[in-house]
Amino acid sequence: MFFYIFVAMNRDNRLQSFNHTGGADRQDPRVKQLALDVLRWLPYDPNDDQMLVIVALAHFMLYAPERSVFILGGYAGTGKTSLTGAIVKALNQQGKKSVLMAPTGRAAHIFSDYSGHPAYTIHRKIYRQQGYGIDAFGLADNKHTDTVFIVDEASMISNTNDGSMFGSGRLLEDLISYVYNGPGCRLVLMGDNAQLPPVGQLLSPALDDGVLQSLGLTTYGVFLREIARQSQESGILHNATLLRQAMEEGTLGRPHFDLDGMEDISTVSSEFLLETISDCYDRDGMGETIIVTRSNKRATLFNMGVRNSILYREDMLVNDDMLLVAKNNYYWARDYDELDFIANGDVCRVRRVWGDIEHRYGLRFATVTVEFPDHDGVEMDCKIVVDCLMSDTPALSNEQSERLFNEVWNELTGDKRERYKQLKEHPYFNALQVKYAYAVTCHKAQGGQWRNVFIDMGGIMPDAMQSMDFYRWLYTAITRARHRVYLINWANDAEL
Repeated sequence: MFFYIFVAMNRDNRLQSFNHTGGADRQDPRVKQLALDVLRWLPYDPNDDQMLVIVALAHFMLYAPERSVFILGGYAGTGKTSLTGAIVKALNQQGKKSVLMAPTGRAAHIFSDYSGHPAYTIHRKIYRQQGYGIDAFGLADNKHTDTVFIVDEASMISNTNDGSMFGSGRLLEDLISYVYNGPGCRLVLMGDNAQLPPVGQLLSPALDDGVLQSLGLTTYGVFLREIARQSQESGILHNATLLRQAMEEGTLGRPHFDLDGMEDISTVSSEFLLETISDCYDRDGMGETIIVTRSNKRATLFNMGVRNSILYREDMLVNDDMLLVAKNNYYWARDYDELDFIANGDVCRVRRVWGDIEHRYGLRFATVTVEFPDHDGVEMDCKIVVDCLMSDTPALSNEQSERLFNEVWNELTGDKRERYKQLKEHPYFNALQVKYAYAVTCHKAQGGQWRNVFIDMGGIMPDAMQSMDFYRWLYTAITRARHRVYLINWANDAEL
């Protein structure tokens, strides 16, 4: 059951009064003190929505029963992450422990930067390799006590069995099991339910009150709707709000943006596209600029255009190429403490290409040294599948994967069990499947942020633009930008 808290605060940040349903006395000094400590760490005066969250979380952390979860929902620009930083500092000040997590390495890196507190990927925190097999990752023991676990970008957490090598294969259930195996531990799930849900799902289960209750949890929560005062002048957030309001009201016509007078969001024509992308690279670097598009096929076209016409790279793989991991890989990370596995969606930069491209098993392979900027810059020597770089499929096609398996299998010796053991240790069979990372699909961009985001609207049929799926796609894409959005192939209703 959700609870609601009503607060009033004067200009000198002194909490005057509040009410809450159930639990502690309405003037409980412990709740007041924790709320006041949070206020002291905030770099701005909170609005009413943010004040609601502060008191609600203070009450939750002090009085919530066992197996309870707090859902901190909120749209882009409402201040979820900055509030979290203040809450973590206030908890530390009172000697209370907290652990920050996110679904991906990039999301964890961003969460850590905003909160000023270390953050981990969920997988790294809750799973441990068991035995000697590279595919044996079981649920770790939660050795924390009286600790609050705060998870950002919870809209990305799936609860369908994805056939992974981790735990039960159901990430949400495993996360809950891990947290509540620790005495006195609590869970806070933060996210934006206007963003894309996990692939193949209609809703984000980790932000769904009903799903969490079905897993035996008591749910509490507050949803932030009011844009933070320091973000109210943002054209990006203004237009994201238009999309969100249309989703809430069910008025899903062809999206219309307010662009007049907006310095941080604009259209860019094909005539000036390459020049504008090049300017962003020169000003902010390749790692701060991304093109978000609707399909792998269009991502491939943009990637080749960037490499050929902006970076002037003729070879298929060169130093400083930015790559995107297209499939989870457990083989190459096993000797690195910083990584338990290399995740689908991780970004890496080529530091060196060793030797010539090899032709084996109907594919091409390269040996490279790559750096993972979202994992403390760890460098790794590995093999990659060159053919994935320009393919229109998310990773190797079924036909390519089947041929690779069959030809490697036929080289191996021994009985079936022995061959499977050798297969897990085979460097070519376990080569990283990667794509160029200059243009990506929106699901691959989710959880990340860049100073400059180019959003490709080409090839999308008018009817498709009026669906909830498209609105979530566009909302997720536009909110990846920290500084500037450029709309490619865009026309407002009035311009059609």
